[in-house]
Amino acid sequence: QVRLVESGGGLVQTGGSLRLSCSASISTFSRATMAWHRQTPGKQRELVATITSGGITEYEDFVKGRFTISRDNAKNTVYLQMNSLKPEDTAVYYCFARSAYPPFYTYWGQGTQVTVSS
Repeated sequence: QVRLVESGGGLVQTGGSLRLSCSASISTFSRATMAWHRQTPGKQRELVATITSGGITEYEDFVKGRFTISRDNAKNTVYLQMNSLKPEDTAVYYCFARSAYPPFYTYWGQGTQVTVSS
């Protein structure tokens, strides 16, 4: 059974840093596109950052220059380094996996809470 398990969330002050990790039990992890999304109550889940199997990264404008997504295929893990955190970054952060090749799949993690205090 495929599982995505996030960790690293918590409470941090404005300007602080956190690193989220997502451990994926996917046999074809190295071929998957991985992403981080986030969601706050009453709002739709939104994309934060993506990393392809080839290591190409993309970021939404509201995190560019502050967040870095990376992956370690040997550990089946994707990371999100978050620096210069702002109160508006407070959300539940979700790990997402999508296959770029057959067999096609999409998976979500259970989420980890990030709270940035002002």
